[in-house]
Amino acid sequence: MPLPSGCSINPAPLDESEDSEPLIENDAVPPQCCSARLNLAFLMFFGFSVVYGLRVNLSVAMVAMVNTTDTESAQNSSVISACPRPAGSENTSDAFLQPVGIPQYPWDSETQGWLLGAFFFGYLFTQIPGGYLSGHYGGSIFLGSGVLGTAALTMLTPLAAKMGIYWLFALRALEGFGEGVTFPAMMAMWARWAPPLERSRLMTLSGSGCNFGAFVALPLTGYICQTLGWPAVFYLCGGAGCLWAVFWFAFVSNDPRTHRRISKEERDYIINSIGPQGTGHGWSVPVLPMLLSVPLWTIIITQMCSNWSYYTLLTSLPTYMNDIMHFDIKSNGFLSALPYLGAWLFSMLSGVAADRLIERKVFSITVVRKLFTLIGLLSAAAFLVAVSYAGCSHILTVTFLTLSTTIGGVTASGVYMNQIDIAPRYAGLLLGITNTFGTIPGVMAPIATGYFTEDRTLAGWRKVFWIAAGINVAGAVVFTIFGTGEIQPWAITEEDGAEAEKDRSRSNST
Repeated sequence: MPLPSGCSINPAPLDESEDSEPLIENDAVPPQCCSARLNLAFLMFFGFSVVYGLRVNLSVAMVAMVNTTDTESAQNSSVISACPRPAGSENTSDAFLQPVGIPQYPWDSETQGWLLGAFFFGYLFTQIPGGYLSGHYGGSIFLGSGVLGTAALTMLTPLAAKMGIYWLFALRALEGFGEGVTFPAMMAMWARWAPPLERSRLMTLSGSGCNFGAFVALPLTGYICQTLGWPAVFYLCGGAGCLWAVFWFAFVSNDPRTHRRISKEERDYIINSIGPQGTGHGWSVPVLPMLLSVPLWTIIITQMCSNWSYYTLLTSLPTYMNDIMHFDIKSNGFLSALPYLGAWLFSMLSGVAADRLIERKVFSITVVRKLFTLIGLLSAAAFLVAVSYAGCSHILTVTFLTLSTTIGGVTASGVYMNQIDIAPRYAGLLLGITNTFGTIPGVMAPIATGYFTEDRTLAGWRKVFWIAAGINVAGAVVFTIFGTGEIQPWAITEEDGAEAEKDRSRSNST
């Protein structure tokens, strides 16, 4: 079975282009409704909702954890508000009062930036090992254990904060270390579970849990902080992750061949449509060809560029809403979450649209991936620039931020699933590699934001938005020039070639 483009289902010669490959007949496809592959997508969706809830809860809780009065006194300077407060809130203070007995800490802007970026220091180190091991053993145990471990550690956050900033930094880094395996494990599982013509919709459905999790966690965190105190945020989010892990280990299998409740029709359809690329890659991988692969480096660079703006908003938007826009923590949480509601909806719709364009041969996989990446990155950049000039207009600021992240969500059907196009068998490992580099902005963006916004001025935040927009544009240009959706020669094994030769012989005999 050749799969030169990563989307072939029926046999085709290895030298044919991706656009000339025949598609499977519709009546041979088992329905998605209530199928094992759709159930897997929904479980992943809720899992990544929890994952992002665990990741972003500190962003909002930080507003409640920090005693801004002490911080300003420590700086021995008076902070002049960059913008007037919303109507009806002129007499309120930025200091956020907590229930009696809940501690607050005098962390300055730079310290907060380091704490928000700490997660990604640990996240960097388990991406590649997680992808490699998931590709060999299967991803279910790694995805489940990653979420469970991170959830358990999250519940220790109040204790670590009480012990000091170094303990909290180490705990957040350790959480990132545990969570780093989750996305490579997801990609490794879909390499075995997702029929090529359903990849976009299944993967965007499962991955959209990230945006949904941010949308739910940001306002919910604000509400919990105001009613129960900030420590409750970490206890509840951690408990939710532990509960999800119970369902994951009870109902999920690495492979359709070992799933206990899958129908024979669906199992045969998945196995036959993916072919030999749906098996594990073993211990040996083509390391040198990967390192020299232009399409792989294109994904790496583009994801780094896209992630810079995404992580800037994910970690620092609540601070912007508090320091510049002066929203109270409940409004802050909701308005910070609003962009991710749009991104969640657009990412799922883009998955359906991408699969339709490929299935009906309107565009090739390469064109589809480039189109969705270009639209997402350039639109997000344009609205980030608009935010930088919205000044103190609360309506324009919220509108532009929402549009930037919403339209940016369509990149979920572009560069963010390109690994499985160019090398399905090694998709988990490739995502580990690309996500390792893609995590560097998660470390640097909060620190850079803290540096530029130390004086809490609009000019400082304008630099933050302009830098993010410029990096987005650079990523769009790189992917448009060098991106591809065709399977790479180093990803085709002897088994694939033998299968292709057998299919060619069978085709000629008929």
